[in-house]
Amino acid sequence: MTVTGEVGAWSARESGAPAVVAEGLTKVYGQGDTAVHALRGVDVSFATGAFTAIMGPSGSGKSTLMHCLAGLDTVSGGRVRIGDVELTGLGDKQLTLLRRERIGFIFQAFNLLPTLTAEQNILLPLEIAGRQADRVLFDRVVETVGLRDRLGHKPTELSGGQQQRVAVARALISKPQVIFADEPTGNLDSRSGAEVLSFLRSSVRELGQTIVMVTHDPVAASYADRVVFLRDGGLVSELERPTPQAVLDTLMKLEA
Repeated sequence: MTVTGEVGAWSARESGAPAVVAEGLTKVYGQGDTAVHALRGVDVSFATGAFTAIMGPSGSGKSTLMHCLAGLDTVSGGRVRIGDVELTGLGDKQLTLLRRERIGFIFQAFNLLPTLTAEQNILLPLEIAGRQADRVLFDRVVETVGLRDRLGHKPTELSGGQQQRVAVARALISKPQVIFADEPTGNLDSRSGAEVLSFLRSSVRELGQTIVMVTHDPVAASYADRVVFLRDGGLVSELERPTPQAVLDTLMKLEA
């Protein structure tokens, strides 16, 4: 199964199939008495065109799960599919291709190149891939994240919230099948964080994007359509249409 080609990358969205599926996912670090079971048989799917948050106490396996789903870490057992492609067994070159063609990433650190303008940073993934920008999509993305008057500015001329919005736009511009966001507001104040989360939610509503976000913040999780909770490497609960208080109550029960 090839991982290249825009038609394949968007087939799941058109068919209504889940964007990401994990079946019996396990991850073990080390061996013998020192082995750490970070994931223990996780079965979970993430809907296409939806915003899902992953939460859990420290050490619950939430970041490990995201890294395995995104092909950033190998699995010890089970299967992961992104659209119609199974990650399990793919070689390094195929995984690199899959991440480039089908996956967008947003991290705590903005990871912008300081010598490039906001527009150049947004378009960089397409340039690396040798692809032409869809200018209609570029305009929609720029409007969605509110960067029209900041495109000529370099990162040092932008606030933290604006820099993260550039990172969001960069993740959106290649039309990935799914965007994985790892604590995307962790380095932002509450106002800037709220702006970025609103833009993430707008990208789901207005652009049909699929987003899977790891967060420890109940307020951030409340921007999602659904929250799944892990404890001790296993999926233990989930919430639809979460509120900050409902998320906090669930976390407190898990930590009790």
